[in-house]
Amino acid sequence: MAKTELNCWKCSASLIDVLLPYSRYSKCKACNADLYVCRMCKYYDTTVSNSCREPVAEKVNDKKRANFCGYFQPRENAKEKDSTSEKSDEASLESLFGLEQGGANLSSSNADTALQQLDALFGLNEKKQD
Repeated sequence: MAKTELNCWKCSASLIDVLLPYSRYSKCKACNADLYVCRMCKYYDTTVSNSCREPVAEKVNDKKRANFCGYFQPRENAKEKDSTSEKSDEASLESLFGLEQGGANLSSSNADTALQQLDALFGLNEKKQD
């Protein structure tokens, strides 16, 4: 059976010299980051409630600080999300909702046209002409 090598969630340094099981006080020797953290756990998943796939675990607010969770199990490839991928996620959301750099992409003429179409839909233009 091959031994799995764990890496620090923050700096990706090898944790082969850190004794398992990790205690609440375990730290990365390279960057001094806490290791008994949600970001290092196999149950950590940002796509679920409280970012934890363990349904009975108590909520932990700071996922990057040591905690007392009894369900902690270190995982391979626990790596902090870099800022470039976060920016690409934001750009994807902006393009999904038709936004450009945090603002709406509607020009004033497009907004006026949309307003006229809305008024026509509800018959507001007919009342204004009378």
